Amino acid sequence: MIKTTTLFNDFFSWLPNSPLAAWTEKIQQTVHDTLEKNVHGEMKIWCKALEILPEIVVKAVHLNNHALTLAAKQPLSQQQQQALKTGLKGLCPWRKGPFDFFGEYIDTEWRSDWKWQRIFPYLQPLKNRLILDVGCGSGYHLWRMLGQHARRVTGIDPSVLFMLQLQAFKRYAGYHLPIDILPLRMEDFPQKTAAFDTVFSMGVLYHRKSPLDHLSALYHALRPGGELVLETLVVHGNEKTVLIPENRYAQMNNVWFLPSTDHLLLWLKRLNFTNSRVVNLNYTSTEEQRSTQWMQRQSLKNFLDPQDKTKTIEGYPAPLRVTILANRPF
Repeated sequence: MIKTTTLFNDFFSWLPNSPLAAWTEKIQQTVHDTLEKNVHGEMKIWCKALEILPEIVVKAVHLNNHALTLAAKQPLSQQQQQALKTGLKGLCPWRKGPFDFFGEYIDTEWRSDWKWQRIFPYLQPLKNRLILDVGCGSGYHLWRMLGQHARRVTGIDPSVLFMLQLQAFKRYAGYHLPIDILPLRMEDFPQKTAAFDTVFSMGVLYHRKSPLDHLSALYHALRPGGELVLETLVVHGNEKTVLIPENRYAQMNNVWFLPSTDHLLLWLKRLNFTNSRVVNLNYTSTEEQRSTQWMQRQSLKNFLDPQDKTKTIEGYPAPLRVTILANRPF
């Protein structure tokens, strides 16, 4: 089993003197209990993959490239190259990225750099900000935030695999860096902390049975004046329009509500968010989300109507994503 003191030693040391100080013991215990529950099965395989990763002397870490990049001080031996590839392959599927581990390019399912380029110009400067990313995936965007000199970035995502993918990169970039993924759901995280300068929720809202409760939790995680970055699926329509899939949407069985942009803005207004503004609206393309050698399962092209790419295979409108920024008032 992975020891929580090894993975989260720096984070746990930071907690008692942080805005989350009151919840230190609860967070530590919840993380510990979660890892205990996952000690068997696939987690053992993933941990073995981490152990396979070879020792490499790092020359540079680049967090502002489209691919998060690790550069070695000297060329890797054939043995190092093989161990590196074997270890990283053992952490498949890689969904969010891309990454470049010393020349081993991980072409992830999602071109997450495209999303970052769409939203980054509109964000309040991230320097010295305390950031929470809910549903952070493998942590690609966390690293991009850290590349902008955020004070500390914390992701929460229930997938232990995503946590370990971040650990693979952190192993070389530096365990001391203020970046972590806690293997938790938002419901497991302390509520009403009012601790974070910026809170991201990207690709999560449509998976929530109660989207208003999710938005309320994000609101209360923000300090007064803090910024919400919300990205989610929407449909065209007016402020009364909400699509509720009868069963699956794009083959996902956990999609509950797809509001129109105007309806989503109304939700935010009712929950007391201010300065809500749409900064991007775009259809997801099969170039942005697709199968690769690092994620060989079905992807977006399999979920669209083969005769009409403007519709999902179920006949619903194809994935349209909006990014909205909003603030918790002072």
